[in-house]
Amino acid sequence: MRQNRKSSLLDKPYLVWALLFIIVPLIMVLYYSLTDSSGNFTLKYIQTLPAYTSTILLSVLYGIFATVICLLIGYPAAYFISKVKMSSQAMMVLLIMLPMWMNFLIRTYSLMTILGETGIINTFLTSIGLKPLEMLNTGGAVMLGMVYNFLPFMILPIYSVITKMDHSLIEAAQDLGSNSFNVFRRVTLPLSLPGVLSGITMVFVPCVSTFYITQKLGGGRIVLIGDVIETQFQSANNYNLGASLSFVLMILMLICLGVMNYLGADNENEGGMII
Repeated sequence: MRQNRKSSLLDKPYLVWALLFIIVPLIMVLYYSLTDSSGNFTLKYIQTLPAYTSTILLSVLYGIFATVICLLIGYPAAYFISKVKMSSQAMMVLLIMLPMWMNFLIRTYSLMTILGETGIINTFLTSIGLKPLEMLNTGGAVMLGMVYNFLPFMILPIYSVITKMDHSLIEAAQDLGSNSFNVFRRVTLPLSLPGVLSGITMVFVPCVSTFYITQKLGGGRIVLIGDVIETQFQSANNYNLGASLSFVLMILMLICLGVMNYLGADNENEGGMII
């Protein structure tokens, strides 16, 4: 009984935190979505959401492409790191995490310095007599910014799952005559699926909602749903429309999390659940 009371007391700070910084903000978003500037109930902002369908679809498309690229790069990187000796693993993980210790804005500005008209790449090209390339303020620059900033969120979950994998299963598959490809396809890949699903979620959600990357690397030419929401709150002072768009974005992310949880349900015992 006393232990149950202690556990109950330990839960209280988390419940207060969740109430103040999760539940209350969500209620405020819903309230502003369904009211006007005078606080009267209205559905006019919800009814204007179809006008932003193309922007939402573009955001999802960018998020999918960035997530796929991160997965194609992150899985081999995580697999390679897990196969080297432990001291080298620690150093490689540190190198992956090192850029994350810097401010997100600084990391994005560093890409502007590299991709700009007078940046490092174009300076080198002009020095050898070639024409400078227009890399900044393009969709490619936005995609590069997403991959650069969120790639560690793909590598680390996959690496964590692979390193905790039961290697006796791999040895058993090899003893039964499976070659390296079949061992990877039938053993390693299925067992690493929880990390893959976690990485997909952790990359896709911020990619869809980002606005700073598109502003700095897209130069206003690439407008995603995060840019529209930021404009409504910061410039237009239209909190109601901004809240309505935020509510739609929140639903989109919850759907993503639900799909990932459903796909990872079979691996729940290995940590496959996202939430």
